[in-house]
Amino acid sequence: MPYHFFPMIARMRYINRWGLMRHTDLENIQEHSHMVAVLAHALAVIENEKFGGHVDPGAVAVAALYHDASEILTGDMPTPIKYDNPDIQSAYKQVEAVAEQKLLSMLPPDLRPAYDQALTIPDPHVRALVKAADKLSAYLKCVEEGKAGNTEFKKAREQTWAALQDNPLPALGYFMEHFLPGFELTLDELQAGAEQAL
Repeated sequence: MPYHFFPMIARMRYINRWGLMRHTDLENIQEHSHMVAVLAHALAVIENEKFGGHVDPGAVAVAALYHDASEILTGDMPTPIKYDNPDIQSAYKQVEAVAEQKLLSMLPPDLRPAYDQALTIPDPHVRALVKAADKLSAYLKCVEEGKAGNTEFKKAREQTWAALQDNPLPALGYFMEHFLPGFELTLDELQAGAEQAL
């Protein structure tokens, strides 16, 4: 019997983010999920190395890779609509849960438990790290659009920055202090900084 989980996952590249916004460069949920995985892994490593944490960076990265997988079936609902009121937010969470179960049903039964962990993220601390990385990724998209002269993302940048500032995770604060400034630089500035560091 053929199973369709991975062909469906491959379709993440067809779902674009920021549906109500004008872009200089479109972003799909596949590339977004890769960046969230990179950032979530970094937050887990920072937590372990700098703040005495004991989280599995690999598990965090895998959860981040799949954190938006349900959107293959639901599409990406724009944030201003998704969080407009509690009823919409609650209903959308239910739709996401159904979509996650639908995706899991596309796997052989003996593989489903392993992917259930990745899709539903039951560990609250892993979920918190992935959410922080997701917000970081959104902020970086706003930075990129701003660097390209697109003022469409100005308000989103301000709101996302405020949410990052309010997040209590120490690893996130460390990342923002030590790594976030580099995302404002041009390629030449990044390369010049790398050469100075040698």
